[in-house]
Amino acid sequence: MKLSINRILTTHTGSLPRPTDLIELIQKVETGGEVSPAAFEARVKSAVAETVQKQVEAGISVINDGEAGKPGYSTYVKDRLTGFGGTSRNTNINAEGRDFPEWLAKRNVSGNVIARPACDGPVAWRDFAAVEREIANLKAAVAGQPHEDVFMSAASPGVIATFLPNEYYPSHEKYIEALAAVMHDEYKAIVDAGFVLQLDCPDLAMTRHNRHIDKTLAEFRDICELHIAAINEATKDIPAESMRLHLCWGNYEGPHHMDVAMTDIIDIVLKGRPAGISFEGANPRHEHEWKVWREVDASGRVVIPGVIDSTSNFIEHPELVAQRIIKYAECVGKENVIAGTDCGFGTFATSDAVDHRIAWAKLKTLAEGARIASEELY
Repeated sequence: MKLSINRILTTHTGSLPRPTDLIELIQKVETGGEVSPAAFEARVKSAVAETVQKQVEAGISVINDGEAGKPGYSTYVKDRLTGFGGTSRNTNINAEGRDFPEWLAKRNVSGNVIARPACDGPVAWRDFAAVEREIANLKAAVAGQPHEDVFMSAASPGVIATFLPNEYYPSHEKYIEALAAVMHDEYKAIVDAGFVLQLDCPDLAMTRHNRHIDKTLAEFRDICELHIAAINEATKDIPAESMRLHLCWGNYEGPHHMDVAMTDIIDIVLKGRPAGISFEGANPRHEHEWKVWREVDASGRVVIPGVIDSTSNFIEHPELVAQRIIKYAECVGKENVIAGTDCGFGTFATSDAVDHRIAWAKLKTLAEGARIASEELY
């Protein structure tokens, strides 16, 4: 993971707006429609190139493929691995809706046709070539494009288990262990390609209120400990500085009044091997938690706070973005900060909260805010 010695670098969380025609193709694939594999892969490749170009034009310095070809950041593995032939179902318990049923009734979930099949057999590689194609597409797209670094996201064992529930392994622990053993190969391939690996881990925060609200905090922390241990095992042969971890409380506009406090989980998160920690820092439920970084030992870490909200169509003022960046720089040192977004702008291909053009405008203001902060800090 590269850090600049003369300015604040910028990045994002992974998923970016996909072209409309690609979204339509993904919808067809997810619902069993007829799609030519060759045509699909060709469109994914061209979409990656377009997405890289747009990131460069927006001024983003640590770029990726926008997760263009993935139906969802957590569910894409169902198409690459064996063992996912179970019934598709949503395991979210909607705890917030207990307090605000009217909000839940109005929440717009239409159009999200992403399949979430249960695990009903042994997990193993079925199509590792998909990983290789994804890497090749990104390598081709970034060649000759100005950038400081390149990252690629991958689902953590914990988030896979969250979205693709276990109906085969004798316990959650055994399921997580199996996922870690298999996903190691994808993680290693990404780093061996010269990219920074981003492990998506909303299970370490989001699942407190939408899967485990009826457990005690201690019981939830035990689950987090298990999931972090799985990450560490799966990445034990990968340099810490080649990885970053994304922590998230759920990329949606909602009450979030049941979100677990960062102070209740940060010690476990910091046990993870990835040197970079990406997290929500711009939305009104978590912006105040920048103070946490004054209290914890962040030595050897790169903090990647969200300074742009990914669920709102407000375009943040660059001065506000700069202020947010500077607060973190004062906590952990300017050399240890990369400015990011709270979460993705297309975590699932068929569902997004922010208008596509506005999303790109928000990334431009991220870059402008980082420029202003750099002028003050350097």
